[in-house]
Amino acid sequence: MGVRMFTGDEESLLRDAVAAYVDELVGDGDRSLMVDEFDDPDAELSDVVASANTPPMFTPTRVVVVRDVGRFSADDVKPLVAYLAEPNDTTSLVLVAGGGRAAKSLTDAIAGAGGDVVATSAPFRAKDRPNWIGDQATRHGVRLDRATQAALAEHFGENVAAVSGLLDTLSSTFGSDATLGVGDVRPFLGERGGIPPWDLTDAIDRGDTRAAIDLLSRMTGGGGRHPLQVMAILHGHYVRLAKLDGSGATDEATAASALGIKPGFPARKALAQHRALGGGRVRRAIEMLAAADLDLRGQRELPEDLVLEVLVARLSRLAVAAA
Repeated sequence: MGVRMFTGDEESLLRDAVAAYVDELVGDGDRSLMVDEFDDPDAELSDVVASANTPPMFTPTRVVVVRDVGRFSADDVKPLVAYLAEPNDTTSLVLVAGGGRAAKSLTDAIAGAGGDVVATSAPFRAKDRPNWIGDQATRHGVRLDRATQAALAEHFGENVAAVSGLLDTLSSTFGSDATLGVGDVRPFLGERGGIPPWDLTDAIDRGDTRAAIDLLSRMTGGGGRHPLQVMAILHGHYVRLAKLDGSGATDEATAASALGIKPGFPARKALAQHRALGGGRVRRAIEMLAAADLDLRGQRELPEDLVLEVLVARLSRLAVAAA
């Protein structure tokens, strides 16, 4: 019947994807007779192979689910690799690797058996998230229009995996008949999720003070980042620009060499921002960061959120002045 392995760091997404696939395999069959699940940390793969090779009884097929296979070494998976060389055609084997890295011999054997590996993690790129949310909604029996998919992607940000809980709520509230719009889902939204660090630094580099402060609040609120973590992000951004000061970098290759990274978009972007700000303003930004760092560590009795907001506003104004 085949083999499929699921990977992903987010437990809720991984669990939902595996559950949906197993439900698909079982269909109208008797789950108690069809499904054999191995989730014991002490489970042996030899027992898994024995189960997979066992003919189904009272059902046309068997489903064997093995969790946490990423913990097995290359030696451990040898029985499973041998099984996949000639798998039982009445067994569907479902492997759950989670965040662990499965042995290469196992992934090669899966490919050789005509199986596939399904990544359940949310997309890294923001532009890919609305479509992903639409797919997740369909899996939960919910239909969302395009504007709502985009709105949810913006709302959840880095925490887009949390959309699973919302979709469960929407499914139980509205059922599967209606196509939901932004107005339908808004009452069910909680705190906005965090955002990736470059969203904040990009807003600062654009001189968009209002957006930068809003994104800062998301990083420390829904994103759960400590003020000192935000400081580290900002410090790393401007130290990278400072490395270009006096380096003589004139293009992507020389900028990458000065930064100690491979040529590519990050080097090109850093060079463009250094040129936009100029060495004097980069040094001024480093001074602002140093002063704010001391305030966060207690030099002045100021609220942490105020220190960060003032810092972000001042850094943003530097970009406006440069422009």
